[in-house]
Amino acid sequence: MENVKQRMAELTKTIAWHAKKYYEEDAPEISDYEYDALFRELQELEAKYPEYADPASQTHRIGGAVLDKFGKVTHTVIMGSLQDVFSFEELRDFLRRAGEADEYSVEAKIDGLSVALRYENGLLVRGATRGDGTVGEDITGNVKTINGIPLRIPYEGTLEVRGEVYMPHKAFEKLNDKRSAEGKPLFANPRNAAAGSLRQLDPKVTAERKLDIFVFNLQYCDRTFTKHDETMDFLKEQGFHVIELRKTVKTVDEAVEMIAGIGEKRESLPYDIDGAVVKVNDLKLRDVMGMTSNTPRWAVAFKYPPERKETELLDILIQVGRTGVLTPNAVLSPVRLAGTTVSRATLHNIDQIREKDIRIGDTVTVQKAGDIIPEIVGVVASKRKPDSVPYEMPKVCPSCGEPVFRDEEAAVRCTNGACPAQLVRSVMHFSSRDAMDIEGLGEALVGTLCGEGLVKNVADLYSLTASDLIPLERMGEKSAEKLIDAIGVSKTRGLSRVLYALGIRQVGEKAAKTLAKAYPDIESFFTVTAEELTVIPDVGAVTAEYIVNFFAHPQTRETVGRLKEKGVVMTETVEKKGELLEGKTFVLTGTLPHLTRDEAGDMIEAQGGKVSSSVSKKTDYVVAGEKAGSKLTKAEQLGVAIIDEAGLLSLLGQN
Repeated sequence: MENVKQRMAELTKTIAWHAKKYYEEDAPEISDYEYDALFRELQELEAKYPEYADPASQTHRIGGAVLDKFGKVTHTVIMGSLQDVFSFEELRDFLRRAGEADEYSVEAKIDGLSVALRYENGLLVRGATRGDGTVGEDITGNVKTINGIPLRIPYEGTLEVRGEVYMPHKAFEKLNDKRSAEGKPLFANPRNAAAGSLRQLDPKVTAERKLDIFVFNLQYCDRTFTKHDETMDFLKEQGFHVIELRKTVKTVDEAVEMIAGIGEKRESLPYDIDGAVVKVNDLKLRDVMGMTSNTPRWAVAFKYPPERKETELLDILIQVGRTGVLTPNAVLSPVRLAGTTVSRATLHNIDQIREKDIRIGDTVTVQKAGDIIPEIVGVVASKRKPDSVPYEMPKVCPSCGEPVFRDEEAAVRCTNGACPAQLVRSVMHFSSRDAMDIEGLGEALVGTLCGEGLVKNVADLYSLTASDLIPLERMGEKSAEKLIDAIGVSKTRGLSRVLYALGIRQVGEKAAKTLAKAYPDIESFFTVTAEELTVIPDVGAVTAEYIVNFFAHPQTRETVGRLKEKGVVMTETVEKKGELLEGKTFVLTGTLPHLTRDEAGDMIEAQGGKVSSSVSKKTDYVVAGEKAGSKLTKAEQLGVAIIDEAGLLSLLGQN
C-alpha cells in the first residue's frame, strides 16, 4: 500500500506541474496523450484508494455532480460595489475627499464576474459569487475547474480573497466559433460568456470554457498587513494570479498618469477591462474611512469613455426577418473595438440612416453601445467621397423579388408570406431554445433543409426521417439520428412554447405563457375575439388583433392541423406544487440578487399565484430588486405591499 500511496503522490505532483506548464505558461512539455494517460491513472487510483487522494489533486478540476441549484453563502466580508467616476475632475474630487491618504494603488479593472475564495489550512474550501454583496451563491465546484485558482496554497491559516473571473479573448473566440458551428446563439462579449460559464449547474461545462482569474483584494486573513500592495505581493507568493497592471503612486497626478497609461494598453490586452480602480493603500486608513451602505469610501472606479474607431462602410446588406421586416445591416472594414473584431453593425431602419445621412463608402465612427452592440455613431463628413449618393431601401424583397411596403411601425416589410428568407428565419425561431428547443438545428442546416425543399413549413420538421438527412453535407448517420430524436422530444414542450414558436407578432415568451393559461387548448384561438383577448392581462388591443388575424389565416390553421397530426402537444398543463399564493397577484421589477424573473415567476405560479407585468390596485405584492423603476414608484403611490426576494421566499415557505 505504501507503493500505491507514493505513486499517487508522485502522479499528483507531476500532473500539477504539467497543468501549470500547459494552462498558465503556455509551454507544454509532454503531449496531450501522455498527460491524459497520467490523469486517467490517477483517477483510477483515487477511485480505488480514496483514503490516499489529495484534496488538491488536479482531478478535482473536472467537475463533480450536476446541481439542481446553487446553495447560498453569507460572505465573511461584505463584497461592496465601487462608486464610478467618468472624468479626471471627478477623480480628483474623490481623492481630495480621501483626505489623509498619501499612497494609492492604481489597478486595471477586469471586466468579469466577482468571486470570493476561502482557504483553510492551505486548501480551497469555498468559492462564491458576489450576489447582493452580503449573500452570494456557492459555486465551489465550478471555481475548482479554473486552472488559475490554486486548490492548495502554502499559507495554512484562514484566508479569503476577492477576484474577478474572466474569459481571455482567445478562449472567447474559440467558444463562439464552436457555438457557431453547432448553430447555437453567440455570446455578446467575454464578460457575458464568463458569467454564463461560471453559473453552470454542471461543472464540466465550466471546465470546458477555459476561464481565468485575477485576484485584486485580500478580504480576510488571520495575519496582519499594513498596506494593500503588501497583501498583493503576499497573494502572488501564494500562487494567485494578481492584477498585472498595478502601481502604487503617491500623488493624484501620478494616479491620473497611470490611468491614462492603462487606457492606452486597453486594446492590446488579451482580456477585457472596463476601467481602472484607485484604492487607498493604507489598510488602517481604509478602516477609518469605512463604507456607505454598499460602497467603500476608500476606492473608486474610473470608467473609460466608450472606445470609438473610424472605419469604412463597405456596403449595406438587407436581412429579411421571420416576420418579413427588411433590416439594413452595415458591412464594415474590420476594426478591433472593445475587445472584439467588428465587421457588422445594425442600422435599425431607413429613418436612422436618413437621420445620420449614412452612405455606402463613407468613413464612419463606430462604438459598442454598452461595450456590447456595435453601432455607427456618425459619419466623418470631411472624408466623404464626392460621388456618394443617399441610401434608399429596396423597392422589392432581396430574397424573393416581391414588392415591399412600409407599415404603421415604420418598418419596411415583404408582402410575400412564402418568402424563402422568412421561411428560414421562421424555422430558426421555431426551433430556438426558448421556443421548441430543437438541439442541433442550426442556421446552416435550416438553410440546407429549406433550400433542398425538405422543409417548406415548420410542420415539415416532424415529417423528416434520418434517411432524408444522411445525404446532406456534413450529416452522418449518428448526427441524423440525434437530430430526429431532438425533433421528437420537442413535441412535448406544450402550448405556451408552441404559441411563441409560431412567431405571432408581439407575442413573446411571457405573453405566450399568459395566453396558454387563459386558453389551454390551441383550438380556442380559432374562435376567440379580440375583445375577449384584451381582458387577459398583458394583452393589448393591437396584440389581440394580431392574434385573431394570425389564427384566422388558412395557412396557420393548416400548419396547426399538421403539427397536431404529428403528435405535437397543443395543450398546456401548469404543474402546481401547492396553494400558498392562491389568488395573489405579483409584479416583478428590478434585478433580484439570486433569482431571474422567470425563475421567480415560475415559483409564484407553482404555488397558485399570478404574475402580471403592470401594477394596479388589484396587485397584492410588488417584488422589487436592484434598480427597480416606475413599477416600484407606482406601487408606493397605490399603497401596494412591496417585498424583496427574501420576502418572496418567506411567502413561499423557503426561509
